[in-house]
Amino acid sequence: MSYSTPQIRNVALAGHPGAGKTTLFEALLHAGGTLQAAGTIERGTTVSDHDPIEKARGHSIDTAIASTDHLAASGERIHLNLIDTPGYPEFRGPALSALSAVETALIVVDADTGVAHGTRRLMERARQRNLCRAIVVNKIDHDGADCARVLADLRESFGAEVLPLNLPAEGGRRVVDCFGQAQGDSDLGPVAEWHQKIIDQVVEINETVMEHFLDAGEGGLSGPELHDAFEQCLREGHLVPVCFVSARTGAGVAELLDVAERLFPHPGEGNPPPFQRTNGAGTEAVQARPDPQAHVIADVFKIVNDPFVGKLGIFRVYQGTVKKDALLFVDDGKKAFKVAHLFKLKGKDHAEIEQAVPGDIAAVPKIEDLHFDAVLHDSHDEDHIHLAPVDFPRPMFGLAIEAASKGQEQKLSTALQKLAEEDPAFVVEHAAELNETVVRGLSDLHLRVMLDRLKDRHGVEVRTRPPRIAYRETIAAKADGHHRHKKQTGGAGQFGEVSLRIEPLPRGQGFEFVDEVKGGTIPGQFMPAVEKGVRQVLASGAVAGYPLQDLRVVILDGKHHPVDSKEVAFVAAGKKAFLDAIGKARPQVLEPVVDLEVAAPEAQVGDITGGLSSKRARINGTDTVRGEIIVRAQVPLSELEGYAAELKSVTAGRGRYSLDFSHYEPVHGNVQQKLVDAYKPKPEDD
Repeated sequence: MSYSTPQIRNVALAGHPGAGKTTLFEALLHAGGTLQAAGTIERGTTVSDHDPIEKARGHSIDTAIASTDHLAASGERIHLNLIDTPGYPEFRGPALSALSAVETALIVVDADTGVAHGTRRLMERARQRNLCRAIVVNKIDHDGADCARVLADLRESFGAEVLPLNLPAEGGRRVVDCFGQAQGDSDLGPVAEWHQKIIDQVVEINETVMEHFLDAGEGGLSGPELHDAFEQCLREGHLVPVCFVSARTGAGVAELLDVAERLFPHPGEGNPPPFQRTNGAGTEAVQARPDPQAHVIADVFKIVNDPFVGKLGIFRVYQGTVKKDALLFVDDGKKAFKVAHLFKLKGKDHAEIEQAVPGDIAAVPKIEDLHFDAVLHDSHDEDHIHLAPVDFPRPMFGLAIEAASKGQEQKLSTALQKLAEEDPAFVVEHAAELNETVVRGLSDLHLRVMLDRLKDRHGVEVRTRPPRIAYRETIAAKADGHHRHKKQTGGAGQFGEVSLRIEPLPRGQGFEFVDEVKGGTIPGQFMPAVEKGVRQVLASGAVAGYPLQDLRVVILDGKHHPVDSKEVAFVAAGKKAFLDAIGKARPQVLEPVVDLEVAAPEAQVGDITGGLSSKRARINGTDTVRGEIIVRAQVPLSELEGYAAELKSVTAGRGRYSLDFSHYEPVHGNVQQKLVDAYKPKPEDD
């Protein structure tokens, strides 16, 4: 099928673990005709979970993309790009990336368990990204399903704008429409009441539609008129539609495809993407237009290092048409690459295509310069353009790793780089002073999966140990510092003198360097050398060997010599003056504090909260959802070493937890003294 932008629907399936997203993904591809038969998780035959680790674990750990062409009941055709996202919070890095490529987030809810904490989190994320939100209640045919309760919980959790477009009937064996018709019965009673609520909600968004409705009734509304009003409701969050389905039996799946054609926005209708251009004057907004004739603007939202195809960059086209054999630039690169192959994806399989129009999702292979969030374009007019960055959670779980076998260090480094390219929430750090490589992720499970991939996909086994905690240093008071660097070894010498002041900044403000030298006492060409010396201390620390942050350095005065002043002299003077000031400014060691969320059986709440209290935790609140307790707390990261094993023991393996970075705060005085005593700075040449 050839298709244009108005026929495209981009939809991400998101939801709590176990809600049935992957099964629904299969069912939609089957109903659309892409699959002859839907695969199953139990047999390991799904398009989505094709990774061996996913098959072994029985759940998604990465996003999967596939498309289907659907002929709706209206006679209109659509091209539906579907992205299946992982439900576990440990793997929300790829899931959040996917949300940047779609207009609609389809939040899948289990009819057995109802609204889970993950449901609330995903609904909020979609709202923050200005996405149209729709809810699918899955598993309506299960014995434990309580669709009336789930619908009531959805409306209580997310507001009266949550309204069903269809309702289950005959115990979930089929669904009945309550948007397009006002007659009929369902398992939740007559559809007329819900039909009227939907119409009332939709027509009030638009004055013209409201006037037509009041003058001529519902029959006076044209199809396009109602679509436009409905799309506006979705885009502005005025309506959050609910569709009931059983992905296992197919009940409601074809109807969901019809809803996508009839009511979901196409790429020309959704909220415009927040592109920005950065230049010397600052940052300005850029409006990408879904015009197939315009210059190309596309964003890479996923990288896959395929063992057969090589690096695969998966992108969303926002403007222009990407054609096979075209020349494209990556970011601000000066050398274009040729689009030798252009693919549509179906899980791990690729189908060659000739072009990708505005709004479409496609992939290019074997372009090494590609990276997550790279912008592809065909004109230097689009240099310095990028999408507003996704707010990814900061990975706080860490493991220090090294190759288990000698001679595999380079292979390990290359493999880690490839894994980090694929997951924006997986970070690789190398501490040169410790010769320590640390990988960081969102949980213990996240890192275990990544280490499994290292072994299975790249053939590298590693040894692990707990890393050093990422402490930081700062100051608590203003202070002045001074140093004169003078060296004479025969012939030309070295001379530089610096006076400076340091002062604390609010937590999280980083570092500022200010030049207030008057009268040229430090010539301008030496000021970068002074800053270099200061930054050397910032990186290496002053009292305990940890990077410094949240302070301002103001260079006040200095002296130079017309012959002996050199860059190296002012580097040393700046560094020693900075150290002199820090010693007087009440230096502090800061420790990272994380937002911890623990989910466990309700019966274990006392064990959970008691254990956290012993770790200097501040309990911020608890929720109870269907026999499960959710505990939210703030805890120093240093207290959580071994917590995964502890939680597993307390809850018999039924507990789980996730972390997000919160802030840094000063450590206790005795802890700081131990860290200071253990620090052995390298001797400096004077």
